[in-house]
Amino acid sequence: MKRKYESGHKQWIEFKGRAILGEGRAQLLAEIRNSSSILKAAEKLSIPYRTAWEHLKRIEDAIGSPVVSTHRGGPKGGGGTRLTAEGEEILREYERYKRYLNSVARDEIGWEAVFTKISARNRIKGVVKSVEKGEIASTVRIEVAAPAVITAVITKEAAEELELKEGDKVEAVIKATEVLVSKE
Repeated sequence: MKRKYESGHKQWIEFKGRAILGEGRAQLLAEIRNSSSILKAAEKLSIPYRTAWEHLKRIEDAIGSPVVSTHRGGPKGGGGTRLTAEGEEILREYERYKRYLNSVARDEIGWEAVFTKISARNRIKGVVKSVEKGEIASTVRIEVAAPAVITAVITKEAAEELELKEGDKVEAVIKATEVLVSKE
């Protein structure tokens, strides 16, 4: 079901409490990396060449080291710009952080779990009696203190991540629509 309202976020990288790289500057560094040219990167992003240099200078002033290295060409051309190791590291960190935040924002099940109220009434301790791993889902049979066995169907990845095996002590977390499994 499509939600009426979507969440959004802005990420940036800080150095010593000072924001140095957000979406715009990250795009600039990425375009410089791709085109080996500040001019081409500025043109692609529709920003003035001077503004591109100002962004680079602000980053460099904040961190105290260059993020790009330029070299002039001779009569036959050959000049260009590349990211320094520091520039690559900053951009890589930003891209990693952005991928993570985007994956969290898209994770409907994770968001649902954040807002699920878990109380003592819907937590039941037990022992795993069997784990059957299928192509997509795993079936976990849990023997609980009361004379009953609870069966939970969870993803294969979740069963592997929890390293579930027969005899493990676990908790069955009962929600209105499903049984979750947690491990101490």
